[in-house]
Amino acid sequence: MRRRRYLVSASMALLVLLLFLNGASGTILFARATADPLKKADAIVVLGGEHDGREAYGVKLAEQGYAETVLLSNPYAASDKTMKKACAPRRDIRVICQRPAPLTTRGEAMMTRALADKYGWTSVIVVSWRYHLPRARKIFDQCFTSPTRRAIMRDVPRTYPFSVAQWQFTYLYQYGGWVKAEILGCDAA
Repeated sequence: MRRRRYLVSASMALLVLLLFLNGASGTILFARATADPLKKADAIVVLGGEHDGREAYGVKLAEQGYAETVLLSNPYAASDKTMKKACAPRRDIRVICQRPAPLTTRGEAMMTRALADKYGWTSVIVVSWRYHLPRARKIFDQCFTSPTRRAIMRDVPRTYPFSVAQWQFTYLYQYGGWVKAEILGCDAA
């Protein structure tokens, strides 16, 4: 009985410590991630995710003259109303809507690389959640960036009213994605 109580207490203490370390390190690495300064680029790449204004923000950056092309990652259903509106043809900027393969940040980076090869892009502005920027930067460094290509990371200007549990999950998910990026690298084909 005494040994069982000790194991339960030790397990609980370890769990609390792990959650504390996840929260503290996640806050530093992900929640407080810094965006790169805006510079003109060949294209603005809006990564998929929730429709939180990212599509409109990417288009707004193009309208402000940061790029003439907006690439919207479109992993959504064909009936998605937000993407139908965002992907509508425009006269002032070129909007490209494309489904990445695979449907991951890695797939989006490889899609960007292929389109950069096709259109001669040497720089892109990548738009995503603030807490996703470190992982997106890692993946774009693997799959897009080269001595002649650069990616500028920008976060969607918004707040994140997450609960402690949501932040814990978000950080764990980002760490898992980081490990996956390390293992998979990028397909050079």
